[in-house]
Amino acid sequence: MEQPSRSYRLPFIIVTSLFFLWGFITVLVDAFIPRLKAVFELSFFEAGLAQFAFFMAYALVSIPGGYLIARIGYKKGVVVGLLGMGLGCLAFWPAAEFRVFGIFLMAMFILAAGITTLQVAANPYVAALGSPATASSRLTLAQAFNSLGTTIAPLVSAAFILGSVVLTGDEISALGDAARTAYYATEAGAVQGPFLILAGLLVVLAFAFSRFQLPSILDTDHHRSGSYADVLKSRRLMLGALGIFVYVGAEVSIGSYLVNYFLESGMPQAVLDSAFLSGIAGWLSGSDPNTLIPARLAGTFVFFYWGGAMMGRFVGAGLMQRFRPGIILSLFAAAAVTLLLIASASSGSVAMWAPLFVGLCNSVMFPTIFTLAIDGLDQNTAQGSGILCTAIVGGAIIPPLFGAMGDSIGLQIAFLVPAACYLYISWYGRYCARRPVIA
Repeated sequence: MEQPSRSYRLPFIIVTSLFFLWGFITVLVDAFIPRLKAVFELSFFEAGLAQFAFFMAYALVSIPGGYLIARIGYKKGVVVGLLGMGLGCLAFWPAAEFRVFGIFLMAMFILAAGITTLQVAANPYVAALGSPATASSRLTLAQAFNSLGTTIAPLVSAAFILGSVVLTGDEISALGDAARTAYYATEAGAVQGPFLILAGLLVVLAFAFSRFQLPSILDTDHHRSGSYADVLKSRRLMLGALGIFVYVGAEVSIGSYLVNYFLESGMPQAVLDSAFLSGIAGWLSGSDPNTLIPARLAGTFVFFYWGGAMMGRFVGAGLMQRFRPGIILSLFAAAAVTLLLIASASSGSVAMWAPLFVGLCNSVMFPTIFTLAIDGLDQNTAQGSGILCTAIVGGAIIPPLFGAMGDSIGLQIAFLVPAACYLYISWYGRYCARRPVIA
């Protein structure tokens, strides 16, 4: 290294703040699932199309994003991503104003396109800010702040998006013209305010980031090197891309349908019947649980799913310094499989807490799969990042499948879908542990 690693501390802090932001916004979008389902009278499968639109951006934008970043560098790539996210947030205003489901899908796609570009740039940049031996630990720590955003987002969404009663189609039809207009205006305002604020914040952040002096540390910051033809020959990368595909699909499936799963299983009433759980709900919501509508009461417990991922990443960053990342990945994924099998076969509080604790298992998965997959790519790192971010499209494919199974056999049995995903990830961790890259 030409410079001591501590010279990368400020750039690491700056880039890590972006991880927080996109985690917060991604999970905020999840809160639309139960609300869209009620307002537009959607099935679980149709509601899953919201995630399909969001994550399809990863399939369509990641590889062009890799080309773009290879040409303009990682710093400018981050700025482009932030501006794209701002445009997507602005698009939620007409989507909410006119209550057209197709416009919501378009807004989600634009927002995700910006996040995709940001991820293609930021993930390999963080991995390269220091020794390759600690890349997994470093990216895990950055992802911990991503998880901080995903942990806070459910509480914000419970207050601003799930905080009012959603009427059914029959109830809306029974309203008078004035009452119906007022209801639609309230629905629009619940969406428009938060996303207009986010749009302004993103534009300001893009301008500020463009003024930061960040080091050029990767070959693609100096040369237009590497190619997709070369990177596609890497078996380790392509198996890792499948790992990212199934991981994101599993994580999003569980996070998106937890509120519906809790409502379907009667969890809100179980919380009110338990002094312990009622106390937790009161602490999370800051109010009397008896005054909360069921969706908001259930939504507060999603905090533990994303909060577990946050805490696990802080712990995982330390574990990665001491143990082989592939082994840690395999063990955490195996634990997730076990928890989901328990959830699908149990009832009561066990069936409630088992999927929530999968969040803790998720903690190390994305950063570890990512760094294991790009290890040894050198000048092909930007292209490898593009391939891996394309694989995030798993969040578009697997949740509708999960939702379709939920429609037919129930959400509890549908947990077998993400269980199969985690089983593959456990295998990939062992595969990489047995085949370390020789520097």
